[in-house]
Amino acid sequence: MSVGPNWDVTTTMVPAKRRRLIVELITDQDGCSVTELAAEMDCSAATIRRDLDHLANRNLIERSHGGAVPATAVGNEQTHGQKELQNLEGKRHIAQAALTELQDGQVALFDSGSTTMQIVQALSEDRSFIGVTNSPVLALELGACCDTVQLTGGSMRQPTRALVGPTAEKFIKQRTFDCLFLGTNGIDPSSGLMTPNEAEARLKGLMIDNATKVVLTADITKLGKQSFIRFAEISDLDVFITDGELATETREPFESAGVEVIDGLQA
Repeated sequence: MSVGPNWDVTTTMVPAKRRRLIVELITDQDGCSVTELAAEMDCSAATIRRDLDHLANRNLIERSHGGAVPATAVGNEQTHGQKELQNLEGKRHIAQAALTELQDGQVALFDSGSTTMQIVQALSEDRSFIGVTNSPVLALELGACCDTVQLTGGSMRQPTRALVGPTAEKFIKQRTFDCLFLGTNGIDPSSGLMTPNEAEARLKGLMIDNATKVVLTADITKLGKQSFIRFAEISDLDVFITDGELATETREPFESAGVEVIDGLQA
């Protein structure tokens, strides 16, 4: 296990940053021991234990014998394979609605994720657009239905199969996109959109900044879910497509922010 060159681990790391990296390590490795974390963070086991107690009290991880595991809610990050099997019918409904947002001749950016995968798989072979993604698995699907496919490049995170890091960020910064199909781990109408991983959060934020139209595609189970890092406000969205029907009080923050809501797709 290694945090890699971008983690910038030092003995003088501030506690907030160290704890953020601890959550990411525990999430990526599906659990770590105190000894492993102390070695990675270059600090004492006692410091790690205090950090783990602090994070557990905030429900960001769960303590285990001799270490910690991902939390069942906020800190947990399911694998791409696990997500693919969840609420598949709802995601297909979302995909069909999302197709109306894509126009021929556009440059469309597809965020990694199981819902965006359903959008790509629902595309017909006679569509004419440029498809861009940070997901190698989506890129293969896009190759069957669009004129040109571009990958962002970067380092692939195994849990989500998303490409992240400086190379991917540079790619996004240097381009503009007509439409972004965005995924998320959690949606809080007051707090915004959230995800467990800092690198993915940073890339999602850049995607939003460089897209003319931002279409959030997320099944209804994401509403009310909390995650570790907020990467966008509700007002950053143009369209929100979900399978379930939003309650009036849940819909209001979206509409107040000028977001078009397309919901109740299974009703």
